[in-house]
Parts: sequence; C-alpha cells; structure tokens
Amino acid sequence: VQLQASGGGLVQAGGSLRLSCAASGLTFSTYVMAWFRQALGKEREFVTVISRSGGSTFTTDSVKGRFTISRDNAKNTVYLQMNSLKPEDTAVYYCAADREIAILAKRNREAVGKYEYWGQGTQVTVSS
Repeated sequence: VQLQASGGGLVQAGGSLRLSCAASGLTFSTYVMAWFRQALGKEREFVTVISRSGGSTFTTDSVKGRFTISRDNAKNTVYLQMNSLKPEDTAVYYCAADREIAILAKRNREAVGKYEYWGQGTQVTVSS
C-alpha cells in the first residue's frame, strides 16, 4: 500500500492550496481517508476525515469552514482544499487510511493509532 501526498508549498496568509493523496495497492473505496498535520515540535493532530463513500466528513474546529476534504474513488485520490490559510496552519500534512475505523466516534477518528496506512507527508508553509 502506498499513499502519495502532494500539493504542499509556500503560500501567503489568506491564500489557498489543494493537497492530493493518491492511493495504490488497496481497494480505495473500502477505506476511510483522513488528513492529519504535524507542526514542528508538536504532536501529530487530526484535521479531517471522510467516509468510504464520501457522504460523511468530520473536521476539527480550528479549520472548519476553511478546509474541505473530498475524494474521488474512481481516481483513488483524496483531496484537501485549504482556503484562508493562516500562519498557524504551517505543518507537514499527512494522509492516512484505514479500512475498519468507525468515524462516528470522535475518539476513533482523531486517534493517530487508529489508522493503518500513512503517506509520507507534504510541507505546507504559510507566511504572514
């Protein structure tokens, strides 16, 4: 299984970026997909998650209304559209996948240890 994240970069505050995560080696439509981020010196934290069909999403409060997760099961890809970026959004962004996770429970969907597969991360830097 491989998760290949891309789309990171340097952007000014208020700008936008779209991250992509292309999956291979798994039956993509049977996996819950999520985005986490890790700022320098901090723990990895949950950002957002999307159900297998794409019909349900959950997003952490700090990015709600600015970030949107979506997926294209035909392309085996999950996306993270990030708008109105702030310097505090600066982090390495990771995509994650799991087949069994029950995302209705917050303690499940936000737990790093619940996800089986991880991408390599893509750096997002927001300048003020």
